[in-house]
Amino acid sequence: MTMTTDNKAKLYTGILSKNVKGFGFVTCDEMDGDIFIPGRDMRDAMDGDTVEVRLVPEYLWKNSPQGEIVTVTRRALTQVAGRFERSGNYGFLIPDGKKMNEDIFISKKGFSGARSGDRVVVEITEFPSASRSAEGRVVEIIGRRGESGADILSIARNYGLRDTFPSRASAQAKAIRKQGILPEDYDGRRDLRDKMIFTIDGADSKDFDDAVSLEILDNGNYLLGVHIADVSHYVQEGDYLDKEALKRGTSVYLINQVIPMLPKALSNVMCSLNPGVDRLTLSVDMEIDGAGQVVGHDIYESVINSKERLVYDDVSDIIENSDSELIARYSHIEEVLRQMNSLALLLRQNREERGSIDFNLDEAYITLDKKGRAVDVGIVNRRCANKMIEEFMLLANETVAEHFFWMDIPFVYRVHEKPEIDRIESLKAFLASVGIVLRGSSENVHPGAIRNVLLSAEGKPYENVVNSVTLRAMQKAYYDTGCKGHFGLALKYYTHFTSPIRRYPDLMIHRIIKAAIHEGVTPELVSRFTAAAAEAAELSSKAERQAVEAEREVEKYKKAELMSGHVGEAFPAVISGVTSFGFYAQLYNTVEGLVHITTLRDDWYTFDQKHYALVGEETGRRYKLGDKIDVVVDKVNVSMGEIDFRVI
Repeated sequence: MTMTTDNKAKLYTGILSKNVKGFGFVTCDEMDGDIFIPGRDMRDAMDGDTVEVRLVPEYLWKNSPQGEIVTVTRRALTQVAGRFERSGNYGFLIPDGKKMNEDIFISKKGFSGARSGDRVVVEITEFPSASRSAEGRVVEIIGRRGESGADILSIARNYGLRDTFPSRASAQAKAIRKQGILPEDYDGRRDLRDKMIFTIDGADSKDFDDAVSLEILDNGNYLLGVHIADVSHYVQEGDYLDKEALKRGTSVYLINQVIPMLPKALSNVMCSLNPGVDRLTLSVDMEIDGAGQVVGHDIYESVINSKERLVYDDVSDIIENSDSELIARYSHIEEVLRQMNSLALLLRQNREERGSIDFNLDEAYITLDKKGRAVDVGIVNRRCANKMIEEFMLLANETVAEHFFWMDIPFVYRVHEKPEIDRIESLKAFLASVGIVLRGSSENVHPGAIRNVLLSAEGKPYENVVNSVTLRAMQKAYYDTGCKGHFGLALKYYTHFTSPIRRYPDLMIHRIIKAAIHEGVTPELVSRFTAAAAEAAELSSKAERQAVEAEREVEKYKKAELMSGHVGEAFPAVISGVTSFGFYAQLYNTVEGLVHITTLRDDWYTFDQKHYALVGEETGRRYKLGDKIDVVVDKVNVSMGEIDFRVI
């Protein structure tokens, strides 16, 4: 081990990213760059741990600051999920996904009935050293070898996500379902059960937390109703369900599986706006004039009885294709659906005119067989019905946000800040390389300028790349108690109100809204919700980031699983990213893989960062963002979700 002479040298605290080869890098706020940690100075630290690092003398540095780990202050993981493999009297856990990249040794006494190929959870009993692997014992069998869905649940567990609930929360949900709606639950609610209210969702949806209605008023204006499941009626502040929902923060959607925020007795039954049954709701009525402007609104507690459970594709086929069979089936609401589409087009036009950004990124739809293996990857088709509901929910969120902003009470807003100056400068340089100009100053770029960039790329070979790079230049949206606006939507007021079954911030603001309806704006209300709203915003932002990571990792895993059956096959692709070590190529179906620079053997290539290209020193050949190329699937690491291509 490299030793420093000064034991009182400053210690730096940061997060360790450990490579499978043993070395790693520590990222900390006090250093501009990462600190390199050789394998011999790793001590017992593992990937993701929070560690204290002491720098070695500067003359020992190579390309970056170098240090040695002094101690681990917080473990990222004490339990790891993955595939168990036995070899005689010992075994290993091969972790699923990238959350953990080190195998764990398991002695025979720690097998706990696990067999080769099973997906298991292992508790770490001994952390690694320079000379030995981490050791552990099996504490749970997620699924037996070949059991459908066990691989996805294993990745989820490495993100701390569980599909089961604590017994007290489950018992509470079941008791609510058994009790049903009580007579007193209707008290004080506006009765909308006779109105033509219905849901429009995906064919595979199980929980329906939003329903819609539309009337044409005598003055010719639209009256749009958005009716949201009143989850806060059942999930009371501080009870077992509430504590678990706050801890989870959000539902997580992993291809064909859901890690729900609430138990199914609530999410799929009592709070789900299923057709033909009474359901408690929180409604927003918006009167909209011929110019698409909200000229009046009303927010109130209600009870509905959904008349239909409609599917996006069916509604789209009625509107886009005038499908005669579907029109006959839904003749009683065909006119309303067409009026809704007209209103949605008007709202969308207004949104576009104010500069709202729509990223036209292909979204993957992964098909699994009965055994849970990926058999196809396609592109999700966002049709008119999907866009219609999206417009209605955006408007409801904006209306609620502005209403409660002016009431000046604690609230949770959805915030999307304008991009940072250096990111816009980099984006401008990239766009210039494909002949697109981003107008306006980098200090105060307007969302409309970003929108125009995306329009300029429409239909071009590099359209998806431009959308991806531009999206990466944006700030990440988050939850906050301050109303700081939404840059991407070009809105001053925005919140998340429409999905309390699957998002905790929505549940929190429902609670605040109902308190304001019943109590008015009082010092007691402000005192009660100030800290709670701040906690909900902070924890929900963190949970959302974790959910996005897990969803992306499962998607990459399943794409790699699919491509493992196509090694040696050729596909057309587009260069989607360029780095100093190679470039990424994306197939037509969103599958992405790396072409490593060492496989480009016709020349010596260097990275032209300014033009996002690899350039051959002898031939001058260029591989740049947006270029169409043909690639062969070279190798695939399914457990890591990694795909390597070669250029033909």
